[in-house]
Amino acid sequence: MKTKSNQTKENWLRNIVLFLTSQTISLFGSSLVQYAIMWYITLETESGMMMTLYIICGFIPTFLLSPVAGVWADRYNRKMLIMLADGLIALSTLILAILFLMGYDAIWLLFVMAAIRALGTGIQTPAVGAILPQIVPKDKLTKVNGANGSIQAVIMFVSPMVSAALLGMASIEIIFFIDVITAAIAIVTLLAFLKISVHEKAAEKQTTSYFSDFKQGLQYVNKHDFLKKFFLFFAVFFVLMAPAAFLTPLQVTRSFGDDVWRLTAIEIAFSIGMMVGGGIIASWGGFPNKVKTMGFASVIMGACTFALGIVPGFWIYLIFMALFGVAMPIFNTPATVLLQEKIEEDYLGRVFGVMGMISTSMMPLGMLIFGPIADFVKIEWLLIGTGVFMIVLAILLGRSKILLEAGKPSPQSQE
Repeated sequence: MKTKSNQTKENWLRNIVLFLTSQTISLFGSSLVQYAIMWYITLETESGMMMTLYIICGFIPTFLLSPVAGVWADRYNRKMLIMLADGLIALSTLILAILFLMGYDAIWLLFVMAAIRALGTGIQTPAVGAILPQIVPKDKLTKVNGANGSIQAVIMFVSPMVSAALLGMASIEIIFFIDVITAAIAIVTLLAFLKISVHEKAAEKQTTSYFSDFKQGLQYVNKHDFLKKFFLFFAVFFVLMAPAAFLTPLQVTRSFGDDVWRLTAIEIAFSIGMMVGGGIIASWGGFPNKVKTMGFASVIMGACTFALGIVPGFWIYLIFMALFGVAMPIFNTPATVLLQEKIEEDYLGRVFGVMGMISTSMMPLGMLIFGPIADFVKIEWLLIGTGVFMIVLAILLGRSKILLEAGKPSPQSQE
């Protein structure tokens, strides 16, 4: 057992570099497609309802698959699951590109594409969340998750500019083909170069059913009061975040102008903020208590959401969008590390599966409420209201004794 542990610690840096490289390449292609589709629908329809439909198609499949995918992530080889998810997304993107080239370019095809990509995400998310503690020593998890946040932010910074440039010079099909190529490179990188030993539960012969494993996962969550409160907070917070996350491109189109550069600018501002925030959390590590760090970031996000509803000028709007971006990794990283540190390895996939269910169901629920309202009520009013509620929720988070106890540093992370 000691040999395996020492070997893991010696190889962890090489493994995490390879793993993050493959994920970065895959994410770049996916981001290009995501921005291209989102802008295509926004500029073609200018409808809150159509954006809502697109977002629902992009989340409901993840919600439905997350509980099953969480069980898969605990039962099977997590690396293979990540590769299969990338393959599914690449194949569906290739089919969509061919259909568009043949002249079948209906909006509903983009909704179908969003649903298939969401299935891939549903498989991938619990597997990625659960595989990181296999590769990375516990005391390095905050730094690695923070660095990963920065890498993702760099991709989010570059991809809208590249996507906009490509849309200006070539057709949307070119972007689809780029996504297929990047997914293929990511799969080959994982398959050929990354060596991760299969986790203990996956190596054993499975003696229980899927349903039994899923039920055990729910019982595990139910046994731990901090997990119940943690997930409740996330559920409400994600509903409140829906207008800031999804309606801001529509708000900009209506209030400031429908130029593509404006849509690009808000994404770039947010991405620069996320790059900075990822760097801050990776080097700072947050407060000793992870829940206090989450509460601090939640207040900033609430204040920025409120500000996005009242600022008169586009350039000031961009500053608050960037500040929102800074707060995101400072919020996400301690939340992820808290689960990775506190949850037993055999249950990690299922707990991240439940997390995926909550995040993917609450966002569309928020859009079901706020999306149609956005066709009758100014988006600014929605942002002001949700901003106030987010600040109130952050204060409640910071006063929860159970969560504050869970947020204390674990002995391993202090070694």
